[in-house]
Amino acid sequence: MEDVLRVYEQPYDPDRPVVCMDESCKQLVGEVRDPIPMAPGQSERVDDEYVRHGVAEIFMAVEALAGWRDVRTCEHRGRVEWAHFIRDLLDGRYAAAEKVVLVMDNLNTHEVASLYQAFPPAEAERLAQRLELHYTPKHGSWLNIAEIELSVYKRQCIAGRVPTLERLEEMTRRWNEDRNSRQRKVDWQFRTEDARVKLKRLYPKL
Repeated sequence: MEDVLRVYEQPYDPDRPVVCMDESCKQLVGEVRDPIPMAPGQSERVDDEYVRHGVAEIFMAVEALAGWRDVRTCEHRGRVEWAHFIRDLLDGRYAAAEKVVLVMDNLNTHEVASLYQAFPPAEAERLAQRLELHYTPKHGSWLNIAEIELSVYKRQCIAGRVPTLERLEEMTRRWNEDRNSRQRKVDWQFRTEDARVKLKRLYPKL
């Protein structure tokens, strides 16, 4: 826990940006009957019956101090998908950065080995050399800023039924552009000193 908190205390450095990453999913659900639109004195009415169209995967990266996030959707979630998402970050927005300080949970796909599964060894090593990995502790995913941002995205963007991956991608793109344009930065205030007081029960007693 303190390792992650120390990372969050670092000042902004474009050569070593701190990026939080998390992933989730969204069930794709279509309507059996068209909803009755909202009218004066009457809210929208949606039929309880629906049809399933599978599950879409969501990747979220957040650079808290820059007020920037990137949300991607895809059909599957695994080592290869994670590796391609990370490469897009490193060779895209962070192409000029010396290293990307990456905070994420310890899911078994979130490791350098995934890069070697997705790319040739030389390419995987190139990418791995530009990463500095920090993991949130078990049962401590609340420390991941990307998880907090994911909850905002789900409430604001995809709370209702979404029938197709294409529709999800379009909704996500619009939300992502709008939120980035507003420069919604994250003001993280929970520090190491706070943790040692408020969470002292988690520390070993000597």
